[in-house]
Amino acid sequence: MSRKGKVLVAMSGGIDSTVTALMLHNEGYEVIGITMKTWDYASSGSSSKETGCCNIDSFNDARQAAVHHGFPHFILDIREEFGDFVIENFVDEYIAGRTPNPCVMCNTHIKWRALLKRANAMDCEFIATGHYAKIHRHHNDRYYISKGLDETKDQSYVLWGLDQELLSRTMLPLGGYHKTEIRQMAMDMGYPELAKKSESYEICFVPDNDYRGFLRNRVPGLEERVAGGWFVDKNGKKLGAHKGYPFYTIGQRKGLEIAMGRPVYVTSIHPDTNTVVLGDESDLEQNDMLVGKLNMIKYECITEGMETVTRIRYKDKGSLSHLYNAEDGLRVRFYENVKSIAPGQSAVFYEGNDVIGGGIIQRGELVLG
Repeated sequence: MSRKGKVLVAMSGGIDSTVTALMLHNEGYEVIGITMKTWDYASSGSSSKETGCCNIDSFNDARQAAVHHGFPHFILDIREEFGDFVIENFVDEYIAGRTPNPCVMCNTHIKWRALLKRANAMDCEFIATGHYAKIHRHHNDRYYISKGLDETKDQSYVLWGLDQELLSRTMLPLGGYHKTEIRQMAMDMGYPELAKKSESYEICFVPDNDYRGFLRNRVPGLEERVAGGWFVDKNGKKLGAHKGYPFYTIGQRKGLEIAMGRPVYVTSIHPDTNTVVLGDESDLEQNDMLVGKLNMIKYECITEGMETVTRIRYKDKGSLSHLYNAEDGLRVRFYENVKSIAPGQSAVFYEGNDVIGGGIIQRGELVLG
């Protein structure tokens, strides 16, 4: 048994998780590799070839790396667990007129829990993944996440939901490296094909990155249920018929199939009336939002009026804001207006590079004065 400890590494077969496993193996940890099957395209009615983390080639790549370096590897089928929570949440959120973030839900409720459960069964002290982020321990004894060194690859935003138990057992070895360094490591380790392997940024269970088609296949009769809705302006004036409110997202401009003589955007969605409000780009601007379903990481709670940088989507650089306690979550007041606050998306609060916590956006508004 290794003096450094035993670690269960999530291996997708891609470059990041493979280098993570081999790095820890070379450092003297007792590594066990595990590949999780979360989804298969046949379940969605798609004829497309599986891509990303859920295809047989990726499973084989992960297993071959483990066998070559002499550590065990297992395949874990969590399709039932994944489908029951992540996909139902994904569908339910769109039906509720919100925009879900399935990667956050999967990390928070499925993948890490599945890893920890198997780690405990195998007497592993740690679990590890190939995410570009860091985990630290604060002087208040709380574990917290901070941004990865490579800001172009930083994944701290999608990890805000991990609780203290999960963070205390997690290792993220790639957080201190740039992607170019990881590609070079893969080359040096004898895996040039991984260094050249393309990366998928699509949702793993949405076959062609077509969430509308996925919803149609997943919810029989959905189109009929949501037919007959209207695009309206902010005063409620009808502008034209739409295809059903679940098929639109806040901030959407393309694919509206309505001629207005100028660019228009989806500014809000109302499931109860099956209406989708269109407006100018300026109508997307808001400066206040309510965030619920919180997970506080660095501190147990905020100090009233705490200044943070708040990100409202994955590629968002973040905006200065103040946080205030509210009865049903946190109220976030931005210094300057931000665009396209989408209920259902994640809001993540940063103190410098550190994640204070995060939650799910409930609503946004423009507050004057």
